[in-house]
Amino acid sequence: MKEQLKKYHEKRNFEKTKEPKGTRKPSKKRLKFVIQHHWARKEHYDFRLEYNGVLKSWAVPKGPSYKIEDKRLAIEVEDHPLDYQKFEGTIPKGQYGGGTVMIFDTGFWIPLVNPKQGLKTGNLKFLLEGKRCRGKWSLIRMKENQWLLRKEKDNRKGFEKIEDYKTSIITGRTKEEIEQRINRGRKNSKKDSIIEYISITSPDKIIFSNKKITKFDIANYYQKVSKRMLPFLENRLISTIRAPEGNKGEIFFKKHFESENGLGKIILPNKNGKKEDYYYIKNIEGLIKEVQKNGFEFHIWGSKIQKLNHPDILVFDLDPDEKMDLKTVREGVKDLKSILDNLSLKSFLKTSGGKGYHIVVPIQSIKTWKKFREFAKNIAKLMETKWPDKYVSNMRKEKRKNKIFIEWVRNTKGATSVAPYSIRIRKTATVSMPIAWSELDKIKPDGITMELAIKRLKRKDPWEDFFDVEQ
Repeated sequence: MKEQLKKYHEKRNFEKTKEPKGTRKPSKKRLKFVIQHHWARKEHYDFRLEYNGVLKSWAVPKGPSYKIEDKRLAIEVEDHPLDYQKFEGTIPKGQYGGGTVMIFDTGFWIPLVNPKQGLKTGNLKFLLEGKRCRGKWSLIRMKENQWLLRKEKDNRKGFEKIEDYKTSIITGRTKEEIEQRINRGRKNSKKDSIIEYISITSPDKIIFSNKKITKFDIANYYQKVSKRMLPFLENRLISTIRAPEGNKGEIFFKKHFESENGLGKIILPNKNGKKEDYYYIKNIEGLIKEVQKNGFEFHIWGSKIQKLNHPDILVFDLDPDEKMDLKTVREGVKDLKSILDNLSLKSFLKTSGGKGYHIVVPIQSIKTWKKFREFAKNIAKLMETKWPDKYVSNMRKEKRKNKIFIEWVRNTKGATSVAPYSIRIRKTATVSMPIAWSELDKIKPDGITMELAIKRLKRKDPWEDFFDVEQ
């Protein structure tokens, strides 16, 4: 049995190719299949059936066809490891099978004859339960390693031209997009090896389905913004939003420590007096490791771990009624800024990545959380008193109709606010992005995407003096 993958291993240099080295594994009750579109020296499709702990494999030059009269040549090749069913990427030029591999279809197969006997006699009939290939099929051996793959008669209908399918059934990427991602990954590894060092598992997993944004793309984003983001993130207790299955799967908050390099721990009593461990990010290693653990959205305390009881970042979230127009929301931002200006407090603006804006104030002169919270509340109350038809300081939904809620409660010990540069686990992967006051009327609250955020890094930092402000 150990010899089953010998040929596979002999043909590959795993220091140069990212193909899985793989070992033979016991097959489960349901047998999987995969068809990979392979742009090697000669373009073809690789047809693979799980059996006896490996993938029995055939190279099919023209690919499968739904037409009963089509008999596709299928050349039997070496067995592949089961891990290969998930492989999509580029095999380096000069290596065996060099070229791009895209997953055309995957699913389960059901033998209609004894598979051991069928493989031995050269007459294997089976059902495919894939997304593009379904129904009855057969593999008939003509001589030695040459077989014919054909569709058997049933009521299943499918594609007329296989070449019409130009995207991966798993990632939705085209051949060109797969190559671009691989090339981008190589460039990033040369520039900064932190992602490669940490080894992002399931890098191709789609996190934002409508944007085709992967886990690797998110790790790459945080690596690029880390220089500007880390001063707001380092050494502040955090809560992250984790989304192991992407933005359409289960989403939950994480605020307790898991032992990892780059992350630190503090033990604090919770509301009930019970001691719990909270955690914080120390450096870029901790940031990327949190992404590796599927933490994609970052929320921070208003104080640093060195002075937990001395808050230093005041945050106001302008949360408008759902039907409110953007012009009115922007007027609210300007009204709040005018109050802060009158108090001689320098404030900074960022998008929320949602439906409102955040105004952030660095402030060191208020020494306790109780006074900090009271100060934030008084500013919200002042707006409510001055413009009662426009603003409300009460968080109850029924009080917010046609008004903007000045969310001040997050300025409380233990509460968090979304960190500057953090991705939001929303439909379009928006970012809570620092912007200049002059950009308020140009940029929508959800107007900055990951891609645009990276482009903006080339511009002057609108918050460059944030930590130099003394007030």
